[in-house]
Amino acid sequence: MSSFDIDGILGNTKELDRLRKEQEVVVLEINKMHKKLLATPKVVEKPGDNSLSKLKHLYTQAKQLSEDEVSVSTTLLGQLETLLPGPVQQRRKIDKKRMKADSDNARSSPAMRNLEACANMKDEQVAARVTPDGAEKDEWFIVKVIHFDKETKLFEVLDEEPGDEDEGGGQRKYKLPMSAIISFPKRNDPSTVPEFLPGRRVLAVYPGTTALYRATVVNSHRKLLVGIRRRRGRRVLDIAPENSTLP
Repeated sequence: MSSFDIDGILGNTKELDRLRKEQEVVVLEINKMHKKLLATPKVVEKPGDNSLSKLKHLYTQAKQLSEDEVSVSTTLLGQLETLLPGPVQQRRKIDKKRMKADSDNARSSPAMRNLEACANMKDEQVAARVTPDGAEKDEWFIVKVIHFDKETKLFEVLDEEPGDEDEGGGQRKYKLPMSAIISFPKRNDPSTVPEFLPGRRVLAVYPGTTALYRATVVNSHRKLLVGIRRRRGRRVLDIAPENSTLP
């Protein structure tokens, strides 16, 4: 970097300061004229009054100073760009973009992985709450996943058990949000089975149906996955031996 380059940059920065100071003076004069005309608007009607001519001159001067400032700023910008190492600067920009993209990916990857996992649940059985949010009574069923829409984040599921005759008697389909779906532990992966300690609230299967009801764990057996008690009543129901399958 030569002293000539530095002198040129310093000269243009001083010129910018001068132009801005002159603009401040002109703006003050314009404001004074505005106040005068607002206070005594009829003054322009008096013979020999040059208020409007003076105001026009001030606006013309302000416009010229602004254009000069743009011209000097453009020149100064070009001088600075020629002194900056282009490839290195470009690499810095690329690195910043890459870091931002990596950061964004890091933030979004858990959600994206969750969506991918939902999309891979086709044909799996899950527990589904088929009643809307805020309903007086929740209804849960074991259903089969037909499709998951990543855009709407809705599951399309099928209740494979035929409905009552007054409901048409056929299998029912539902479109449900992710919050209404609970996936079952993988039968071939014991690590996915949660620990059901006594007192834990769970969903239990009515024997011989796909209907679920809320229950509380009362005992964990060595050879039985869980022991549960109906929320109301005293009958204890042990379900799902470790090598069994869901109904």
